[in-house]
Formats: sequence, C-alpha cells, structure tokens
Amino acid sequence: MTRESLVTRDWDGVVARLGGAAGLERSARCAKAFSRPRAIASAVDLLRLILAYCLGGRGFRSTAAWAAAIGLADLSNVALLQRLRRSGDWLALLVGEALAAAAPHASRGRLIRIIDATTVAKAGRLAKTSNKLWRIHSAFDLPGERFGFFELTDEQGGETLDRIPVVDGEIRIADRAYLQPDRIAGVLEQGGDIVVRAGWRNARWLDSDGEPVDLLACFRQASDCGLIDRPIFIGRKNGKPLALRLVAVRKPAPAAEVARRAARRQARKGRHRISKGTLDAAEWVILVTSLAPEDFATADVLALYRLRWRIELAFKRLKSLIGLKGPPGADERSAKPYLLAHLLIILLLEPLADELEDSPRSAQRLALAA
Repeated sequence: MTRESLVTRDWDGVVARLGGAAGLERSARCAKAFSRPRAIASAVDLLRLILAYCLGGRGFRSTAAWAAAIGLADLSNVALLQRLRRSGDWLALLVGEALAAAAPHASRGRLIRIIDATTVAKAGRLAKTSNKLWRIHSAFDLPGERFGFFELTDEQGGETLDRIPVVDGEIRIADRAYLQPDRIAGVLEQGGDIVVRAGWRNARWLDSDGEPVDLLACFRQASDCGLIDRPIFIGRKNGKPLALRLVAVRKPAPAAEVARRAARRQARKGRHRISKGTLDAAEWVILVTSLAPEDFATADVLALYRLRWRIELAFKRLKSLIGLKGPPGADERSAKPYLLAHLLIILLLEPLADELEDSPRSAQRLALAA
C-alpha cells in the first residue's frame, strides 16, 4: 500500500474493514487520539495521515505538504508529529481489533499457533552498540495462515511462551528459546498443548522417579533406528517436574554436518572449547511435547514442528512487503505508533496474501508443483 493509494478507492475499503468511519471515530476518541475537528476534520483523516507518513517513506514536512496539496489537512510538520505521538494507544487498539476479526477456526477442532518474535533496531547513534531494539512478539495461526497476536516491546520484553493468551485446545509450537518449564506449565494449565524444540543441556531431564536422564546415552542407544519417543520429566524452579514426551530424530548426514559446523563456529565465537557431547547432540532434532502418543504418532509430532518455517516466511513478508524497518526517530512516543501502523497494514493485507508471490501458501504451491 502506497501513500497514493490512501486517496483512492482502496482507502474506502481500509476504512470499512476497520469498522467504518463511525467506529474509527469512537475508538480514536476512546484512546484520546482525536477529540474534536480542528486542522484535521475526522478520525478517518487522522488515520490516513498517520499511515501516509509511516508507509510513505518521507518525512513529516513532506507528508504535511502532501496533505495540504490534496485538501486532506492543513497542519505543520510539528503538529503532525504531535498527532502521531498521541496515536500509539489508538493504533494498538486497531491492531487488536483487526486480529480479533481475523481469528481462524482450526481444522479438526485444533488451532495451531507458531510462537516467535522478530526485532527491528531503534534509531540513534548509540542504539546498535547498546543493543537497543524493538521486539515484536507474534503468534502465527494455522490453518488460516494469519498473525493472531502482536505485542510490541523494547529489548527488555523477553521472549516467553506464555506471553500470548492461550486459546483452549490450541497446539503451541516454538523454537528452543521457549523451552521454559514453568511457562510451559502455564500454557498446559490453560488448556493448550505444546511442541517445543530443546537443546540437550538446557533442561533438567528426569525419569518418573526423579532421577537424571542422560540424553547422550539415549542417543547412543537409538543410533541404529535414529528415532526416540518416550516419556520424560523436566525439572522446574517452581512446582513438581513437568511430565512431557521426548521426541527426537537423527538428522540426515549432510544436515548433521552443517549443525556440527555451526556448533564449532559458535564455540570459536564464544572462545570456549566445544564438547564431544555437543557435537553428538548436534546430530539430533530434539522436541518435547504434551501431545499424547495415542492421538499424535511420532511422525505427526515431527510434522507439526516442521510447520514452524511458516512464521519465518510471515516475518519476511512483514519486513519486505510493507517495508517494516526501524523507526526513523528515537522518541518512543512516535516510534511505537510508527511500528504499530506497519503491523496494522500487514493485518489488512493478509487476506490478499494468496495473490502475492512470497506468501506462505504460494510457496507451498510451488513446492508441491516442483
């Protein structure tokens, strides 16, 4: 969506999908982004101005001149900046409403939610050296292939498995950064199931008697068949050990060698000596799940985890299709609305994703045709 399209018939469709002019007026007043007509006649015009600035790739002065030229609003670049700073809560509200409207219905009665986060850099000379960034916590829902949750935080907002509200009966898939036993317990208590990747040393592996389990010994015992599926317990900081299911599969030789090379590079970068156990474990994909074996066979669990690549494609679309990047200013009052405007647009564009070459469904069709 370009700034020019914001004055064409496309704009009427955007307004309609966001609840119409009356709905936008109510939400803008509720969030105190718009109180009464002055330089800007309505909440609809305010939203058009904000999106034009955030998506147009031009500065406040140029956007204000564009608005005056088309008769949309007559205000200074400073006034536009102040309007943007007051619109953060409103844009967050609109993002939430767009997510709710697109909530998918899972096939077979199960919603599959892929959990991950992506980041963009903060502006400012010292931002890179001090690791200052914006983190977008996300859930990508299947089979609808839509983002079902966004939360925007700074670098202090950690990636946690239970940050995103649980939908009863969902299957939550996440990478190894989310192997957080107490957080997993919270998801299970709220009626969800999990499939989470694990590292061989980032959990306290226990048997049913509370005795330690040597994963490397399990790998050696399963070296011939290359497959493990067994009950496992994980120790917690708070509460009893978590009863789960360990599913592991040995990687093909080329993939195992790539994993070993990556482990060696990481050791060199961290200036530590790599252990033989790390190299042995690099040959395996290790998962833990709460799904019962009578309902989900080993192959089903592995297939579920392979769906995780969908959110990587979705992040690519988020950054390339609508040009999501770090906001141009360091002031959080304007930087946060800038990012939220991009999240709002991706939610509006997602129903059209099938028509775009880099959509997950298009990629799947191409893979099936190959």
